[in-house]
Amino acid sequence: MLLCSAFNGLSQRAWALLRAHHQVTARTVHDPEAMADAAAATDPELIICPFLRLRIPEVVWRNYRTIIIHPGPEGDRGPSSLDWAIMDAEPRWGVTALQAIEKLDAGPIWGTRTFPMPTDPPRKSTLYNSQVADVAMSLISEVVAKAEDPGFVPRSLEYHRSGTAGRYRPVARQADRGFSWDDSTRHIMLRIRAADGSPGVHTTLAGIAVEVFDAHPGAAAPGEPSTIAARRHGAVLVRTGDGALWVGQARRADPADGATVKLPATLVLGHALDDISEAMEPPEAGEPSGHREISYRRLGKVGLLRFEFYNGAMSTTQCRRLAAAARYAAAQDTKVLVLAGGEVFSNGVHLGVIEAHPNPAMEAWRNINAINDLCREIITCTSQIVVSALGGGAGAGGVMLALAADRVIARDGVMLNPHYATMGLYGSEYWTYVLPRRVGEAQARRLTTRCEPISAADAVDVGMVDQLAVSDTERFTAAALDYASDLATSTQLRTLLHDKQAVRAADEQRRPLDSYRARELAEMRRDIFDDRHGFTEARRAFLTNRATGPTAGDHAKVPTPGPRRVGPTR
Repeated sequence: MLLCSAFNGLSQRAWALLRAHHQVTARTVHDPEAMADAAAATDPELIICPFLRLRIPEVVWRNYRTIIIHPGPEGDRGPSSLDWAIMDAEPRWGVTALQAIEKLDAGPIWGTRTFPMPTDPPRKSTLYNSQVADVAMSLISEVVAKAEDPGFVPRSLEYHRSGTAGRYRPVARQADRGFSWDDSTRHIMLRIRAADGSPGVHTTLAGIAVEVFDAHPGAAAPGEPSTIAARRHGAVLVRTGDGALWVGQARRADPADGATVKLPATLVLGHALDDISEAMEPPEAGEPSGHREISYRRLGKVGLLRFEFYNGAMSTTQCRRLAAAARYAAAQDTKVLVLAGGEVFSNGVHLGVIEAHPNPAMEAWRNINAINDLCREIITCTSQIVVSALGGGAGAGGVMLALAADRVIARDGVMLNPHYATMGLYGSEYWTYVLPRRVGEAQARRLTTRCEPISAADAVDVGMVDQLAVSDTERFTAAALDYASDLATSTQLRTLLHDKQAVRAADEQRRPLDSYRARELAEMRRDIFDDRHGFTEARRAFLTNRATGPTAGDHAKVPTPGPRRVGPTR
């Protein structure tokens, strides 16, 4: 059994890894009583906790072997391991599997791994979802193998042992995270990235008390530290003691001051930025620097359209900008267009911006139409082969955006959540066209109604993904570009383009693309404006971390389209 505080990406990966050869139950729990009840109801042979914020109650760890996957090297103890690792610029870090006992993080060791920390200080979420998650999967496999070995005995934690480099670290509080804008850019960036995406760091911007996230180095004309030099696409450029820093996301620190959801910094600061100019960029540039959500560059016959939206959330404005960039890229004389997302490929519409709007329903409607327009640009691009490169996970409409392309390449270990029902939505983004054409009607129905995650490897098996690439995050982009380059230089390229155009024309003749959108939006209109399936409450629960996410094995009941003829699978 997996015990989790949330069924997050790491928990989903663990569930997908283990269910191939074991009977696995996943339970999200929020108090000791829930943990005890879950264990008693399931009576598991082994409990693994891939992501758990709570202390294991004695009634659980005394009666069941309970293994905690701790995001720190052997000997590291405490609830803020990754926060301290980033703030202290540790050169190496690790993950340890240890058995739960009364003393926190001090139980017998079942296994441990270390890895070099990235040279560029990572965001906490980035570190967790890449190196930590990859190492954790290896450890979980080792734990299960050892649990099946009757002769295995875990070793005790001994600080005098060679290689035990960790130590107890207290919970990181705001006093530990605090900084002055007079400090160096690197110092401030380490503090902000160590608290990203929770809990953020308290500071003041434009006279407003906020918590800040999503920091990137920038450059600005000299000026007083803490003053805002520019803004760009939702971010603000703040002067520091030795330069400047882009702050992409913020949240009001005082609930009395307005919405306390995490939002693009410019939305949080509002009219305080009326005198700050917008820094613009051309659509095509070299390597991105500082804060740049969208960029395009040519690599021979391949066009690379990169986009990185915080946590994969795409607001109305962001969707429109990306659609414009896609039109620009499609108009170039390249042969293959690669759509490359960031840490998260896409999770669809921006729930935070929707919730903060004076009329959330109307903003949700604008947002879903804007992302539909983007998907249409991809589907109808017939002059190039379009490749979606998923180096990070995707959910809901973000999955369907990826499937709008002709080919999909995904990093091994990426998790996809191709469903909407847990958010109280029917879904759009042409999912009733792009998903069945790949996996068939029956499989599309299962994927969208069972509300379970699917690994990239399993997605290859069912036809959602065409190519599985290396799990190493640093090497994935190169692998995706090699895949695209092979397509661009293939002797079959002309045939591929001809077949693509013929299939699109035949599909349009059989059933116009607009009809898929019209039917989906008819359902979405009822979900958004009538709130028939609890979209408002589900959205707010998600934004305030009250949502547990789907527990593996639970099936959601949602309306599904009736049988229809499906076009050829590409």
